[in-house]
Amino acid sequence: MEADETDLDRHPHPHLAVDVALLTLHERALHALLLRRDAAPFAGAASLPGGFVHIDESLPDAVVRVLREKCGLHGVFVEQLFTFGDVGRDPRGRVVTVAYYALVPVAALAAARATGELTLCRLDVPWPQTQGGPVRALDANGKPLRLAFDHDVILGTTVQRLRGKIDYAPVGFELLPPQFTLLDLLEVHQAVLGCPINKDSFRRRLLASGLLAPTGRLRANVAHRPAALFRFRRKGRGKGHA
Repeated sequence: MEADETDLDRHPHPHLAVDVALLTLHERALHALLLRRDAAPFAGAASLPGGFVHIDESLPDAVVRVLREKCGLHGVFVEQLFTFGDVGRDPRGRVVTVAYYALVPVAALAAARATGELTLCRLDVPWPQTQGGPVRALDANGKPLRLAFDHDVILGTTVQRLRGKIDYAPVGFELLPPQFTLLDLLEVHQAVLGCPINKDSFRRRLLASGLLAPTGRLRANVAHRPAALFRFRRKGRGKGHA
C-alpha cells in the first residue's frame, strides 16, 4: 500500500445516505408512505423518507433516526434492501444510499398521516412476478407522482424483494395487526404478488405451516358470519425491528 493511501483526506469520497421504502396495505393494495420535498433538488416531488448518515452513527441507527424524526415511528419491521450508487443519481454530487424497507400495518401510520407532511400513495407495478424495474406511485386520484432521485427504482426493488420472499418468509405478517383472519392474510399475499390466489389451497397451506396460532376469538361487528382470528407464532422480535 502506498503511504498516501492511508490518509483519507487525500481521497475524494461520496456522501452516504439511507432511504427507507415504507410499505403498508391499504384498500387491498400496496401503498408507500412518501413525503413532499420542499427544497431543491426535486422540489415539489415525492420522495422516500431518508437522510445523510451522521459521522458518529451506524447505518441501522441512521434508519432508526429517520423513521423517528420523519415518520414518528419506532419498533417497526426493517430490513436492508440494496445499495444504490449510480454516479448521476443525485444532482447535488456523488451520493450513495443504502436503502432499507419497512413494513407497517396501516393503522400504525395514522399519526404520521395526520401531520399532512406524509401521504400514502398506491404502487402501480407494471411488471409480472419478480421481473423487477421501476414502479409508479399514484395519488388519491390515480395520477402518477413525480418521484425524486431514483426512488421509483428503490420502490420497485422493494416490491421485487417482497415477491421473492413472501412464500418462504413470514414478511406478510408485518403488514397485519396482531390478530387477523385468513382472509386478511390472503389479501396481503395477493397485494404483494399482484395476482389472485386460490383461497382454499392458501388456507390449507397456511394452516399446515405452523405459523398461525388460533386466538379462540371471532371478528366482531361484521354483517356476515364472523371469521376466526389468528396471530403469528413469532419466535422472537429479532434484529429485523427498528
